[in-house]
Amino acid sequence: MDSLKKGAPERWKLVKAHGTAVGLPSDDDMGNSEVGHNALGAGRIFAQGAKLVDAALASGKIFEGEGFNYIKECFDQGTLHLIGLLSDGGVHSRLDQLQLLLSGASANGAKRIRVHILTDGRDVLDGTSVGFVETLENDLSQLREKGIDARIASGGGRMYVTMDRYENDWDVVKRGWDAQVLGEAPHKFQNAVEAVKTLRSETKTNDQYLNPFVIVDDSGKAVGPIVDGDAVVTINFRADRMVMIAKALEYEEFDKFDRVRVPKIRYAGMLQYDGELKLPSHYLVSPPEIERTSGEYLVKNGIRTFACSETVKFGHVTFFWNGNRSGYFDATKEEYVEIPSDSGITFNVKPKMKALEIAEKARDAILSGKFDQVRVNLPNGDMVGHTGDIEATVVACKAADEAVKMILDAIEQVGGIYVVTADHGNAEDMVKRNKSGQPLLDKKGEIQILTSHTLQPVPVAIGGPGLHPGVKFRNDVQTPGLANVAATVMNLHGFEAPADYEPTLIQVLEN
Repeated sequence: MDSLKKGAPERWKLVKAHGTAVGLPSDDDMGNSEVGHNALGAGRIFAQGAKLVDAALASGKIFEGEGFNYIKECFDQGTLHLIGLLSDGGVHSRLDQLQLLLSGASANGAKRIRVHILTDGRDVLDGTSVGFVETLENDLSQLREKGIDARIASGGGRMYVTMDRYENDWDVVKRGWDAQVLGEAPHKFQNAVEAVKTLRSETKTNDQYLNPFVIVDDSGKAVGPIVDGDAVVTINFRADRMVMIAKALEYEEFDKFDRVRVPKIRYAGMLQYDGELKLPSHYLVSPPEIERTSGEYLVKNGIRTFACSETVKFGHVTFFWNGNRSGYFDATKEEYVEIPSDSGITFNVKPKMKALEIAEKARDAILSGKFDQVRVNLPNGDMVGHTGDIEATVVACKAADEAVKMILDAIEQVGGIYVVTADHGNAEDMVKRNKSGQPLLDKKGEIQILTSHTLQPVPVAIGGPGLHPGVKFRNDVQTPGLANVAATVMNLHGFEAPADYEPTLIQVLEN
């Protein structure tokens, strides 16, 4: 990777991959893989999940829409259950949105509310879960003073309970189902703050991997299992880690695990998590409608396309790249290959992941001569970076680097062009820092590990023997971001991007 910059600095540029550049509310918001790939593929900046939810809550329209009216039918006789990540990280959910949803639902007729919390420690510092639970408990206490029966019913760590993605490990979802629906978990407490503190201390587990627990009453009975006649809302606005639980809650035909009991409920997502599957069929806020993506444009103009990644990022180079759309635009001109990710382990155990296999598939596709565009995602820096294991992350980055080399060597052989970029930052910085850039220390004097994405810009590098020698990066694009990459790629294929796309990053200098 370093050689790309050193060898041709005029073909290396940094672009924004977070905040307003990818449709998020503010530049304090970290980018993520979903919004990043939306921007990379769409070539335009669309208001994304958090922003859409903020607007719907601020206007009150969320409580007037079809989705809310659908779940509201249960308020007289049933319980409203809210399931999601308890955090202010702003990547999957936000605490203030949950607070507004709680107050709005109670003002609109919800008499009995149960919250099923998932602790974070990934997009925020490990250990902050206790403070978030204390804040939520205070809010619920105030609702109880107003006559609303509102309580926390269950919980668990996000990477161990409920929030798996791309069908990598259904056991994660099952643990959530058992706690949330069946009211069963290996740990029982009468208080959620006590639950989190005790499990962190006694099991030496961080927030991400906290064991599932249920809250019980004095007789040991779970206070909030989901039963017939209840309403359920998954409060995360980001889609990827909600699709699997959405399937479990919504599908009649389901064989991924034994649900034991399937309550007759009214279920809605904060947004619709998969537009192609129409899942869930009811949702509180409509997702961005992304049409005319660069992928569709190129395929329909004859560009034969190959896309590949392993399971954890396969949806990003297909579904999200194509504007939240599953499937092919033209099956005769496209091929998508998914390599199964390792399951049942944390990614720092095998930090090389499937980088080599992805690179081999890309190499073979390039050398085959069947395709005009080959796009891949190498997940190592992101997925292993999230574990906070610095030594493993070094191995991960080396593996990704070797994979990039293999792909670039193949491009060299066929006289092609490369574009190397990223969807957001993560592994380039593994410690929490103060405003002056110095590492922050914990109470023991040890460096605080950073497991979240970053606000750093990401590189875009172009090159290869097929690149016209006069092609250089422009210097007149104001605050370039990921959305500018689409027009750039279209230009490199020989097409002019649509007028409403973010401007291309390149120009052709006449000698």
